Amino acid sequence: MPVSVSVFSQAGYGIYQFLDLPVSSRMAALGGFNISLYDNDLNFAFMNPALLSDGTSQVIGINAANYLADVQFGTAVYGQTFGKKNHMAFGVQYIDYGKFKEVTELNEHLGEFTAKDFALNIIYARPLTEHLSVGGTLKPIYSVFERYSSFGIAIDAGMNYNNPEALFSAGLVFRNMGRQLKGYYSEEGEQHIEPLAFNIMLGATQKLRYAPLRFSFTLHNLQQWDLSYQTSREPTRSLITNAENARSNKIGFIDMFFRHSIIGVEFIPGKNFYLAAGYHHRRRQEMAMEGFKSMAGFSFGGGIKLYKFQVGFGMTQFQTGNYSYQFSISTSLNEFRL
Repeated sequence: MPVSVSVFSQAGYGIYQFLDLPVSSRMAALGGFNISLYDNDLNFAFMNPALLSDGTSQVIGINAANYLADVQFGTAVYGQTFGKKNHMAFGVQYIDYGKFKEVTELNEHLGEFTAKDFALNIIYARPLTEHLSVGGTLKPIYSVFERYSSFGIAIDAGMNYNNPEALFSAGLVFRNMGRQLKGYYSEEGEQHIEPLAFNIMLGATQKLRYAPLRFSFTLHNLQQWDLSYQTSREPTRSLITNAENARSNKIGFIDMFFRHSIIGVEFIPGKNFYLAAGYHHRRRQEMAMEGFKSMAGFSFGGGIKLYKFQVGFGMTQFQTGNYSYQFSISTSLNEFRL
């Protein structure tokens, strides 16, 4: 007797996935993640706390983006150095899912409700040697969906190696270590607790000595080799059919390796202007559709300094055929000192 089960796509694992949305337009342009680029961009400390430095002190950054439909997300951050070696930053990440109509099963309108996620980022970094820095981030998290709310806490730990003479830098980060403290609901009198999206990342950035180009290569989810998941265009299938499809759709070694990788490149002719592009192979493969061509997996952006402000723009696809646009602005309070 055949047995049927429901199979649904699951692109990610873990709760509070908004923590992995691009934290700035430049980050979005470089593929969404970069933990190794060392050039005093305060926003990058959201991804690797060890990237804080003297150059990020008294810098303010604000970033906003449209996601899907009316969903909006963004970040805000301020950096400050205490003494000679204590670099800190205080930031917030958020996503606003907008307003929803609340109706009964009889289509009676009861009102409206909202859904939002927030995370406070308290970031600290300290140099150990001339080339090596370490850092950590404490992230209290609050999430509310209508009357359902959740609390959690996460910790990031990172290190950065920077060699300006070789125009090379590298980073290692353990992201989202922690747990959900309060679930959205209870089961049999106990809180339903879900795991966080833990992520081990390793990256390197190299600037060419005689050309205005800088390349970044980032590896993510190193704690888990197999990033595949089952998909089905039909709501039900037999277990035998699912097993056969799993064998026929098995991802090869090279494909799986590149699903762990993100490639970014920047054109930087000067300190006041840049163009950037990125390629996210996993996103490209998971958003591929037969008979439909798109730029999924590719991202683009640029930035320019206007007066005392650095302005940036980035674009990427989180849904096949639809671009998400991200805008950033930052400035250093030191620019306004006489």
